[in-house]
Order: sequence, then C-alpha cells, then structure tokens
Amino acid sequence: MSAPLRLVVFDCDGTLIDSQHMIVAAMNHAFDAHGLENLPREKVLSIVGLSLDEAIEALVPHVDLPLRRKLTESYKGAFFELRSRKDLAEPLFPGVREALDALSKRDDVLLGIATGKSQKGLRHALESHGLRDYFVTLQTADDAPSKPHPEMLRRAMRETGIDPADTVLVGDTTFDMQMARAARAHALGVDWGYHEPHLLTQSGARAVLDDFGGLAPALDEIWARVAEISTGGA
Repeated sequence: MSAPLRLVVFDCDGTLIDSQHMIVAAMNHAFDAHGLENLPREKVLSIVGLSLDEAIEALVPHVDLPLRRKLTESYKGAFFELRSRKDLAEPLFPGVREALDALSKRDDVLLGIATGKSQKGLRHALESHGLRDYFVTLQTADDAPSKPHPEMLRRAMRETGIDPADTVLVGDTTFDMQMARAARAHALGVDWGYHEPHLLTQSGARAVLDDFGGLAPALDEIWARVAEISTGGA
C-alpha cells in the first residue's frame, strides 16, 4: 500500500526568509512619513506573520482607521523602494534550499506557503531566490483572513486535497501555531524567527527546530504517529 500524500506548508518571513531588516526599515519609513515616533525593533518584529492591516492595527491601536490605512500604503511603498538597498537584503535562512530540495524529491510530499505577505510580495520574494517552483499552493493575505485564522491553511488543504492529519505547518510565530491548531493540522516551530521558542510550544508546536536539518526527522515522526493512530496503535 502506497503512503498517503502529505502537505508541508511553510510560513515565509522569519521561517524561510530573513526579512527583519527590511520590515523594520519599511515600517520606520511609514511612521516617519506620517509624523509618528518609530517603535522599538522588537515591537515591530512581534507582529510579523499578521497581514499588514492587522499588523499596523496591533502596533498603533490608538490611531484612527484613515491614518492606519495611510500607514499601510506608506509601508507598501517603502518596502518596494527599499528593495534595492544591499544593507536591507532578505537572505534565506541557512539550510532552506537543502531542506526544500530534499522534500521536493519525495513522492509523498507536496509543499505550500501561507504568509501575511501579499501575492505580489510573496512571488517577488520566491522568484528572487529561485524558490517558486517548489510550491504547489501559495496562500497570502490577499486570499484569506489574517493569521491566526485558519482559512489560509484550509485553502491549501482544499487545493491539494490533503487532510489535516497529513498536513504540517512550519512557522516561527505563535500566529502560525494557532492557525495550524485551528485548522486541525500539525505545527512545527523554528527558533530562528521572531517569537520565542517557549511561546511556540505553548501555542501548539509539536516540536521547535533549531536548524533545518531537523525538519525531515520531525515530519517523519509526526506522520509515523499519525499512521500508528490510524491503524489502532497506542
């Protein structure tokens, strides 16, 4: 009997791509454009993973809606303009390409992304690193409510026809873990992103990886447990 088809869905910023310098710079530019004081770096990075509208509301809940919308547009403009600056490069985290190569060669695994980025922003990021062809489903803030709402992950599962029990979300924030839990999928955290590992565990991570070399063994452990349960094992 052949193995069931499985789905691994990755967050983007903070999981695959180290975009922290660009995010902070773009947010500072947006705040400067509207006469607002820049926020601490840690505060800005704490909202990575949310859609942009949700992120800005979380950062400045006291600001009225019209100004929040202006901040959103200013952030988008700054992000686009700053792409050419070498000091704000968005490199892949170590081991990303090797991990994706290994998973893409498996006949029983499909890969996807669920991110707070826009479709345009995500496609630019993936194409700039030559990663686009790895993924069969791309879910963004353009397509569904912001994390931790589960709809992005549900859409990925519907598009691929894969059940929650055979789906794993890999991410660096509590929003990712909560989204996976709400979608009844499994969650793996990574410790090189923007939320602390103990918070990922508290939010539902089955394990928290300290490098991409641990991804395949962690996935196989999850799926072995699923198979054991489905066959009546303890």
